[in-house]
Amino acid sequence: MMEQLGAKDFEERRLRRPGTWVVAYLADWCPFCRAFRPLFAGLDASGRLACAVADLSDTENPLWDDFGINVVPTVIAFRNGDVIGRLDGVAMVGLDAQDLAGFLATLGLPAPRPP
Repeated sequence: MMEQLGAKDFEERRLRRPGTWVVAYLADWCPFCRAFRPLFAGLDASGRLACAVADLSDTENPLWDDFGINVVPTVIAFRNGDVIGRLDGVAMVGLDAQDLAGFLATLGLPAPRPP
């Protein structure tokens, strides 16, 4: 099961974790997030990369502002706490498997397995 992160897992714009992590910022009320979640879960299932979900279902969650997130899903990659890449969702479109694979490839990270 994919780890769920909350605001306490971050310090300002840093993730409080060593190593490389890919975090999907999702909201339960977003249909594009619900479609994206299984694609992202395929990345976690590969076991080759640490993955987590930051739940932004609460519009008052400080992570919205801390990371300047305007659209979900959004994916941010961290290395030793620092942001190394970001993939913002497209309003009324979301993200798909090709978007995620391309983003990971630009960072030299392993691609997700199909759901």
